[in-house]
Amino acid sequence: MDVELRHLRAFLMVARHLSFTRAAEQLFVTQPALTRTIKQLEDLLEVRLLDRDTRRVGLTEAGERFFEQAQSAVGAVDRAVSSVRTPTPLQLAFTWLLPTPWAQDAIAEYERLGEGSVALVRTDEPIAALLRGDVDVAVLREPRDVPDRVRVLPLLHEERVLICSVRSGIEEDEPVPWSGLRNHPFVFNAVSGTVGPWSWPDGDGPTTFVETANYDEWLESIAAGRGVGVVSALAAQRTIHPAIRFVPLVDSPPSSVSIAFVPGDRDPVKRRFVEAATAAALTTTER
Repeated sequence: MDVELRHLRAFLMVARHLSFTRAAEQLFVTQPALTRTIKQLEDLLEVRLLDRDTRRVGLTEAGERFFEQAQSAVGAVDRAVSSVRTPTPLQLAFTWLLPTPWAQDAIAEYERLGEGSVALVRTDEPIAALLRGDVDVAVLREPRDVPDRVRVLPLLHEERVLICSVRSGIEEDEPVPWSGLRNHPFVFNAVSGTVGPWSWPDGDGPTTFVETANYDEWLESIAAGRGVGVVSALAAQRTIHPAIRFVPLVDSPPSSVSIAFVPGDRDPVKRRFVEAATAAALTTTER
């Protein structure tokens, strides 16, 4: 058996992350399968490329030299394939307000890799869109009830703020404690919201909930004074509405942002976007 492209891709992913677990997630394979692929490569080359024990993974001296050459070889193959192929845009689903600057960085990095463009698809039900095959990847906030066949990779966290009507009597310069939410009717988006009755176990939260079915209904219900809500701090930067205000929250749990996909069709394309998304998330976290 000769060295194959899959051997090189597997080695490069482990070398970049210095983790078999993380690399396996990115490649959509099991960790044992990835370990076997790396061992095959080392046996073919008759050299040890990685030092690994139960706690850490590192490159050997030979592995460091091989990394540079393998990276060039895989890059050359990818460029050759891209030169004769008309790529189909990756369909990226989102419910509302893509995280900034992560989304812009991830899309730019994906397109820089030469896989093609990214088409943005707004939907209230991203999981259903994934299962139907309408989209390739979906951005999720605080995902719930995700089927086993959908893979979810956490990327980053966002802070939350209180959103209320300007007539609510809540001052925007007076932070509200998370526990203080029980003193107000609470408006939640049952379809794509991140905070709702499920956020408080054993009824330890607001006593009155107002259910809405999408982002616009949720926003206008709050503007109409039906109650308060909680949303990513990003909304305070990008939502302009004369009848609402945003107020800092104290001790609120952060909101997780993940990407999800269904392994199968177009796996190489999805893998490239996962790589770009992960790199962008690391940059966002470091800022």
